[in-house]
Amino acid sequence: MEKIIDIKSFSNPKIKLIRELKKRNKREKSKYFIIEGYREIEKAYIGGYEIEVIFFNESLFLKNNELRLIKKINAKKNIRVLKNIFEKLSYRDRPEGLLAIAKKKQFYLTDLEEIIKKTKNPFFLILENIEKPGNLGSILRSADTAGVDVVIVCDPKTDIFNPNTIRASIGAVFIKKVIIAEKEEVLKILKKNIISIIATTPNSDFLYTEVDLKKPLALIFGSEQYGLSNFWLNNSDIKVKIPMKGRIDSLNVSNSVSILLYEVLRQRS
Repeated sequence: MEKIIDIKSFSNPKIKLIRELKKRNKREKSKYFIIEGYREIEKAYIGGYEIEVIFFNESLFLKNNELRLIKKINAKKNIRVLKNIFEKLSYRDRPEGLLAIAKKKQFYLTDLEEIIKKTKNPFFLILENIEKPGNLGSILRSADTAGVDVVIVCDPKTDIFNPNTIRASIGAVFIKKVIIAEKEEVLKILKKNIISIIATTPNSDFLYTEVDLKKPLALIFGSEQYGLSNFWLNNSDIKVKIPMKGRIDSLNVSNSVSILLYEVLRQRS
């Protein structure tokens, strides 16, 4: 392990940097972001993210694996901070004693085209205008467990490196290819490669269980409040709905995504 630096003051520039990276505009400008938690930092390491700095406090560790992870990652700096400082930096009610600064990694539409060439029966998930970081993180977690090949985010209202997105995904954001792209460019690639576009909307005559989801496809979901835009509704090959029996006429978007993802998995199994 590299030499450990001790920080005992809130005014230290490294502590100020963490506070800055909680803001989206600072993350976008610097190309760095923060990760909190053992599982999340481990997934970032597995996913090939460059981890620059690890902040830690041993008294908050949940198990005995944290120091081994720090040693394995071998970040440029390992910084021990006082417990009260760490608790102020943390997003969590019960901090785990690990927080890192990492460099962003980006995937592009060229990566999507490569995956289409190499994958026999591609399965994509497209998200439009998702607003809540927790929903985006939960969706990424479900996408990983259901075997989605690529998640494509169009017109994002929140960024995938929001600390709450990372937390809700339990690090799935680091091991799943996530592409930020313009919807017009995504549509061109899907049409060129004959990928069936399945739009989800309550205004459909077809239940999601009534359509063939075994072929190459892209499932598309819209924002929590407004659903899908006319762009995707007008350019989809088929529209499907989830039946609603109660007085509430909608599901949380992350729940809706999970239902459709596992129907794809069921049909393909």
